[in-house]
Amino acid sequence: MSRILAVGIATVDIVNTLASYPDEDAEVRVLAQRRARGGNATNTLVILSQLGHSTAWAGLLPQEPDAQIVIDDLNKHQVDLAPVQRPLAGKLPTSYIALGENTGSRTIMHYRDLPEYDFSSFDELALGGYDWIHFEGRHVSALGPMLKKTKQAGIPCSLEVEKPREGIEALFGLPDALLFSRNYVQSRGYALARDFLQRQSFSRPAFVAWGEAGAWCRSSRNEIHHAPAPRVRVVDSLGAGDVFNAGVIDGLLNALPLEKILVHAVSLASAKCAREGLEI
Repeated sequence: MSRILAVGIATVDIVNTLASYPDEDAEVRVLAQRRARGGNATNTLVILSQLGHSTAWAGLLPQEPDAQIVIDDLNKHQVDLAPVQRPLAGKLPTSYIALGENTGSRTIMHYRDLPEYDFSSFDELALGGYDWIHFEGRHVSALGPMLKKTKQAGIPCSLEVEKPREGIEALFGLPDALLFSRNYVQSRGYALARDFLQRQSFSRPAFVAWGEAGAWCRSSRNEIHHAPAPRVRVVDSLGAGDVFNAGVIDGLLNALPLEKILVHAVSLASAKCAREGLEI
């Protein structure tokens, strides 16, 4: 069992299930509604906990009523909250999600009134007990010092690059694994994951999740691998990328070959899409 720390956010997700995604100005009935804990880093930790790892979350959790949803769910999955900062002010980030029942696809509207987790908080942590640290690519000015401290401590780490953020490309040489989203790759003008990977000069393994097409990775020796996604009836794609990231981290910690890591991560993400929630 490895001990894994993830740095990122937790949210409250308000998920509205619709028969299909509505047209502009339409008035539609919601088939079902649920409130759940969300957030990329914490989603990934919940999966890693179910895969048998010991996990901990470093982030901000304001002292307000909605925080209890996060606390209850992470306690249920035995995620250690000791590194969490608890500011008195601020609102827990909230995602309003429209989930189309006919396709399983989702649209997310995100509200945030909370500062980012900063380097001073990370600098107070005793990192020696961790075998891996995973970072959301969010607060770039703090992320650089965090990655450098992690490398100085000799702890392997991964970086999720979900969205384009100014200056994040300068950090790509620091983590031991890069995890890219389709959104980021397309924002850089690439229609295909393979083209993106072939035209980069990464010195670390790089992974790209691509939904129903599966995922690709490029090794540090410039070998490119692909794992197709198994056919499933998509029920809920919310959090599938976070599940994929957990599969990659699990595979790396177990020293699997890259092609087997891809298959493992894609299989986990596909199985998640076939059911609601993050219980595997």
